[in-house]
Amino acid sequence: MIFGFPLYAAAAVIAGPVMFAHGFTAWRRRRLIADTPTSKIRSMAMGLVEVNGATVQRSTAEAPFSGKPCVFWKVDVSTRSRDGWTVIHRESSSQPFYLRDETGIALVFPQGAECQLERGAEEVCNGISLPGCYSEYLRGHPTVLGPFARLGMLRFREYLVGEGSSLFVLGTACPKARVFEVGDAEAFAATGTDDPGAVALRAARLHGLDGEVRASIRRGENEPTFVISEQSQSTVMVQLGIKSVAFAALGPVITLLGLAYWLSAWSHGRLP
Repeated sequence: MIFGFPLYAAAAVIAGPVMFAHGFTAWRRRRLIADTPTSKIRSMAMGLVEVNGATVQRSTAEAPFSGKPCVFWKVDVSTRSRDGWTVIHRESSSQPFYLRDETGIALVFPQGAECQLERGAEEVCNGISLPGCYSEYLRGHPTVLGPFARLGMLRFREYLVGEGSSLFVLGTACPKARVFEVGDAEAFAATGTDDPGAVALRAARLHGLDGEVRASIRRGENEPTFVISEQSQSTVMVQLGIKSVAFAALGPVITLLGLAYWLSAWSHGRLP
């Protein structure tokens, strides 16, 4: 008998095609990155683009767990199961930020991006007695946990992108639709102070940088691929290549093993 239980064989028959599909998706994304030339911000054409640059803060995003100021953040919450950790919630900030290279500035709208960030912090806690930062976050997101999830262990992970961080971005470049008007409220949000001089200085800086924006980069309607990564283009391509080969090869093998069990059970009259 190849599998000890029919349930495992049924799961293998289902999981195999899913793994193959993930492998094909990774292969397609790798080809997309390879076929998209890396552009300088000043000379990038509208449509799918690939750029590298350093982040510049437009407004202060405050990380929900640590409270640290940053340009961009991403968090996830996981519950422990028999097979390891299962992510039950993901969220990331949506405030736009600037990306600057030696030729110009782009405005990145990160909503909907697949983020590959490295500077992460992780903490595992007992769900019944959570630290205040996590309890407050869950109160603001009441649908994250089921009725019994807090009886076990929970894992909280937070990733931050600070000002001046180097990013690789693959997304859709769109023309700057209008001149941004920067008011006192936005300048206050960016500075975190009500000092008139600081607010005015920040407003002037934002207005000047907005005027330099070549285009905005976001998730496209026709091509939804949108990647924000702290890893280099070559590293991303290597990882996607390994993932595509592994999943595309293992998917059919797992499916065949599951089918082999059912064929064996059928031939020996063990099916109900």
